[in-house]
Amino acid sequence: MAYSIGRSVDSGLEFSSSELTGALGDSVTVLPLLVALAATTSVSLPHVLVGFGIFQIVWGLYYRMPLSIEPMKALVGLAIVGSLSYPELAAAGLLAGAVLLAIGSLGLVGHLQRVVGEPVVRGVQFAVALLLLEAAVGLSAGNVPVAVAGLAVVGLFAVAGYRSVSILIVLALGGLAALVTAGVPTPRLPAAALFPAGTPTLSTAALEGTVAQLGMTLGNAAIATALLCGDLYDREVSADSLSKSMGVTCLAAVPIGGIPMCHGSGGLAGKHAFGARTGGANVLLGVGYLALALVAAGAVLAAFPMAVLGALLVVVAVELARAALEPVSGRRSLAVVAGVGAVGLAVNVGVAFVLGAVAFWLLSRET
Repeated sequence: MAYSIGRSVDSGLEFSSSELTGALGDSVTVLPLLVALAATTSVSLPHVLVGFGIFQIVWGLYYRMPLSIEPMKALVGLAIVGSLSYPELAAAGLLAGAVLLAIGSLGLVGHLQRVVGEPVVRGVQFAVALLLLEAAVGLSAGNVPVAVAGLAVVGLFAVAGYRSVSILIVLALGGLAALVTAGVPTPRLPAAALFPAGTPTLSTAALEGTVAQLGMTLGNAAIATALLCGDLYDREVSADSLSKSMGVTCLAAVPIGGIPMCHGSGGLAGKHAFGARTGGANVLLGVGYLALALVAAGAVLAAFPMAVLGALLVVVAVELARAALEPVSGRRSLAVVAGVGAVGLAVNVGVAFVLGAVAFWLLSRET
């Protein structure tokens, strides 16, 4: 399948209930990471939410479809576990943004896409699905009854034909529980400043994290997402275009206190699973993030029952795994998909992408 940069004139913006529930389907993969990052680093959560809000709206209007805006998971994960400070995270985000903008502008991602092969890209999608499922289990383990209740609500509404409505109800209940625990915060505007949480610091750890993130980003956020746009929305979006938009996002968001952000097949699948079909979902979610930035007291988000998000992540993971596996035919292709998925889960998606590409190239030489 060939991809070209372009926006369909037929897909306008809709602001229906399905667009709203689809938008919330993307936030399920974002909020747990942001809460964890805010709890373990000097990041300013309100500024981070402003960045997410702005670029949800920007790319929703530009692409006219519900592309996801997600944290760069490898870099954010390293920051959460203490391997990167926030200044190092900011430096890595700027570096990653510059590289993504450059290679996208030169059309190099499209060449990489043609060399890698579809089974490898499908494997990356499957790896992300497995990682999301693993995250869901981790989030649910803290309160299994709540997670089971959340899944039960989703299941009951799905049987009744209203699966997309379930996310509103489950998230509303979780939000209500958080407000009861932490109280209603007083709205405050985030202060306007450059690098409000710390000046970027380039280090060996930041360079290593950037390399790991780029392997994951090119495989999942650019190539796999471009493929999923065709699978779920019948839209041709080039991997190079996605690379450029991610580069612009990082270079613009980090200076205002944001974090490295990317597109992603997991978030796109989440939006689709819960009903989003146009860029209107991005506009709605962007407005929601901007509103949340006004009341993003750490106590409220920390009080949100993560087991609820874990239950909803299961739905997203299943949707993405289905999208990855359904088009695959032949034992060899299936073996590549399964292998990339397993390595992505056991090691990381960047390593899985590289090893999968090498394996696919060797197998192709034998035929």
